[in-house]
Amino acid sequence: MRKYLLNLSFFALAASAFAAGPSVAIAAEEALPEQIMAQIQKKHPNAADIKAEQKTHFGQAVYEVHFKEGENEQIELYRKDGHFYVSGEKIEASSLIPDPVNDNLKSTFSKYEIKEAILIVNPNGPGEEYDLSIVSDNRTWNVTVDNKGNIIKKEREE
Repeated sequence: MRKYLLNLSFFALAASAFAAGPSVAIAAEEALPEQIMAQIQKKHPNAADIKAEQKTHFGQAVYEVHFKEGENEQIELYRKDGHFYVSGEKIEASSLIPDPVNDNLKSTFSKYEIKEAILIVNPNGPGEEYDLSIVSDNRTWNVTVDNKGNIIKKEREE
């Protein structure tokens, strides 16, 4: 009975965490689907500080999972069924983001600063997408951009 109540509360936590919006909700490891947690624990038995966001990359609904393994922060994307999709990589935005991305961001945000940039390389073919955390006019935005500068998704963080 206790395990049933725990599972039910984890499910309720997951449902409420993701009800507000798919890419801004951060889930604790207990709210991740069991099959994803099993894969992470199998590949990274020492993973700690696990956080996840629901995202869409290359048309796939995925969980972007951030965790620490030792001193290193890891980013991995998993499909909802638990299968590994691709790894993400934190990059230095000022030097590694292509010019078309910067040009389009300048036309979208009058003044902005990229706080965090994550590169996601398409595992099924050519292409790259960038997950950006941008501060503009004292507001934080989560923006997904392709390598041609097209903004795929733009959401204000709350």
